Amino acid sequence: MRRRCIYICGLLKQRLVKVLVLGSGGREHALAHSISKSPLCERVFIAPGNGGTGQVGENVAVNPENFEAVKLFVINNKIDFVVVGPEAPLVAGISDFFSNDNELKHIPVFGPKKLGAMLEGSKAFAKTFMQKHGIPTAKYAEFNGEQLDEAHAYLREQGAPIVIKADGLAAGKGVRVCFTNEEATEALNDILADKMYGEAGASVVIEEFLEGIELSVFAITDGNTYTLLPNAKDYKRVGEGDTGLNTGGMGAISPVPFASQEFMAHVTKTIVEPTIKGLKNDGIDYKGFLYFGLMKVGDEAFVIEYNARM
Repeated sequence: MRRRCIYICGLLKQRLVKVLVLGSGGREHALAHSISKSPLCERVFIAPGNGGTGQVGENVAVNPENFEAVKLFVINNKIDFVVVGPEAPLVAGISDFFSNDNELKHIPVFGPKKLGAMLEGSKAFAKTFMQKHGIPTAKYAEFNGEQLDEAHAYLREQGAPIVIKADGLAAGKGVRVCFTNEEATEALNDILADKMYGEAGASVVIEEFLEGIELSVFAITDGNTYTLLPNAKDYKRVGEGDTGLNTGGMGAISPVPFASQEFMAHVTKTIVEPTIKGLKNDGIDYKGFLYFGLMKVGDEAFVIEYNARM
């Protein structure tokens, strides 16, 4: 983590800088902790932060999704660098907001522009991107609330097990892995008909179930080159024995024992590099963390999802 943050601060001129970390979770605590230890950083602020972040920096009562409030704080406190932790402000376009504002555009923001963040903000957008660039992923179909009958017909045709995903942001909880047709029908109704996830579930992606083991691969990229960080495996299901609904993650291990050097070389060649190249070819300005949620099926790797942050 310390190396990562020295790398981040090293993007700036070699001088003491004031850093603003946006977010309030454990991720932001880890970032603020390491950034605070960098010899390049004078002071760290966290907006809004939590009890842990208050021990390594200064918490400030600013909502990361209120861009005007963020702007006011950045200007008043002469912030030199902004690190965006959560997905919501990225998908809402905070990087674009900075680059389009004459008073802010000189301040680097570590996080992708809105279009790049749509890799996480829309499952359908991500699937279309992967299809276009030949990146291995499960086969799928997309349906909106007006296509509920067609979605049910597709479910009957495909059969269980199957995966149903809310298209938008649902705090890591919008994925339902269904092992029976009854579970799949219920999940589809919950998301599309009953609006369990609100606007995040205005449409769904119904995806082929892949039998394998999950892992997460992380990269830092400037849009041209990239550096891979240690991989990890998290445990999402809420119940004992990996059962129940998905959460945002109930713990993790790193590095992953089953991710051999040969397997990671395969992931780099078939997934990481085509993704970075695809973003560049599509004119998508992506600077920041890029997370690859993968399924290892035998010796092959498939992308389950992208996250536009750690």
